Amino acid sequence: MNLRKSVVHALTAAALTVAGTTAQAADEVNVAFFLEWATPNQVAKVLKTYDDEMGVPVNWTNFDAGTQMTEAMLAGDIDISYSQGLAPFINAVNANAPIKLVAIAVQYPANDCVVRTGEGIDSSNASELEGKAVAVPLATMADYSFRMMMRALDVDVSEINVIDQVPADAAVSLADGSVAMACGFGGNAMAKMFESGEALMTPEQKEEAGIISFDVVSVTEKFMQENPDLVKTFLDVTDAANQNFTGSDDEMAVIAGDAGMSVEGARAQMKDFVFPSGAEQLENYFNENGLASAAIAVVGNAFATAEKPALEDYSVTIDTSFLE
Repeated sequence: MNLRKSVVHALTAAALTVAGTTAQAADEVNVAFFLEWATPNQVAKVLKTYDDEMGVPVNWTNFDAGTQMTEAMLAGDIDISYSQGLAPFINAVNANAPIKLVAIAVQYPANDCVVRTGEGIDSSNASELEGKAVAVPLATMADYSFRMMMRALDVDVSEINVIDQVPADAAVSLADGSVAMACGFGGNAMAKMFESGEALMTPEQKEEAGIISFDVVSVTEKFMQENPDLVKTFLDVTDAANQNFTGSDDEMAVIAGDAGMSVEGARAQMKDFVFPSGAEQLENYFNENGLASAAIAVVGNAFATAEKPALEDYSVTIDTSFLE
């Protein structure tokens, strides 16, 4: 491991040129992340580049869903959520949670919903899901994908028995026949789902239906206001790690180990991931009618309720100044 660490450090450390000594009020930073979600910045996480550049200990805690990240942020246990799903973020700000979106973490194909083998259901007759049980981690990007698929395939969601389960549990329910379909995310969980069935829609069908997904970097307003330099440096280190990722065997070994995945599984997952630079985000995602601006409005309305209505203007929940 020492040899691997030194090799990976040689590949990445020289390129991780970020702000020097950072002035801050916080003595440590608490960051939320997902297991089974392979990303280049895990090299910087494992090598403690974040700690070195931010000048304070960075504590990483894994969560099963973005909704749990929000709860932890509201409780004061998490300062920054890395790769929180857009849907959990939108649900939080629809409920007036004091958190802000500061960057895009990763863009990826919309999460899959897997139909159990033997159900005889595919995209051509998806309405047969009505009256059946479907496992979905509610208020997540998998939930968003599920809702958008049902809309595209003209399925009445109110006629489906939707069971709220995290992906690992949903995979078990699909395998034992408790549900006809399961929706989720995460390399291991999805691999287990696909052992029991096939995707309801192909990537091409999802893209044609305009179902795109991305995760965000969100920060509590309190932490952002009190520690702007730490937020800026966190994004700088992340951006450098993304841009200097080569996909080498050494890098992938570190990433897979930290994600709790095999190297093969991590590579397969990451081949469809896009990690836009800060400049690309400002130019293509957060500009007028950009990818993020458009998607936020769609997701905001998809999850709006009488108690948590969609905001008239979601720009108030976004601060891209740390990308500049």
